[in-house]
Amino acid sequence: MSRLHRENHLVERIGWLRAAVLGANDGIISTASLVLGVASAAASQNDILLTGVAGLVAGAMSMAAGEYVSVSSQSDTEHADIAREKRELADDPLFEREELAQLYVARGVKADLAREVAQQLMAKDALAAHARDELGISEITTARPVQAALASAATFSVGAAAPLVLVLVSPSSILIPVVSVGSLLFLALLGAIGAKAGGAGLMKPTLRVTFWGAFAMALTAGIGALFGKVV
Repeated sequence: MSRLHRENHLVERIGWLRAAVLGANDGIISTASLVLGVASAAASQNDILLTGVAGLVAGAMSMAAGEYVSVSSQSDTEHADIAREKRELADDPLFEREELAQLYVARGVKADLAREVAQQLMAKDALAAHARDELGISEITTARPVQAALASAATFSVGAAAPLVLVLVSPSSILIPVVSVGSLLFLALLGAIGAKAGGAGLMKPTLRVTFWGAFAMALTAGIGALFGKVV
């Protein structure tokens, strides 16, 4: 007899993984771009560092607030749908049972078996059955605003700290190339870690993150150099 075992599906990581990768990626790109833009305008190393620290704090707060508001909106919608479904179950449970059965029929289950399955599931937890199979809301995918906000703020701060460390350790004469190359390496590592955690191939996510990071940093550095000459 084979033993039952719990399978660890990667979809369980979607919520926190998305927020974590987005936060760290934004932290590296925005702070490195800010540092390079200011450095290209011929600012002093202390001014560059101060600008980077301000960018870290402001960015972390912005990421947390934005993620919380966004995911809270999703959570509000989920709660409204569940409340409506609860009222419908109370008003017409027979119709709701047939509705659930037809969902299973559409997936390939025979009608008699589908009705039996719907009846048994609703006998155990009617609201959970309809939330999962009719609304697509489950414990895995449900919105968690606080978790998403904290993950975004924390990972943004970690990502933003990486270019700042490079500013601290690099001589002012080679600050721009050190921050540029180092930040791109951090982005490549982040892309690889995110791909590994999500079960995807390494090459495409790593190249995607690195390319867009390089584009953002080059654009910001170019603008900083242009305005530095003008001013």
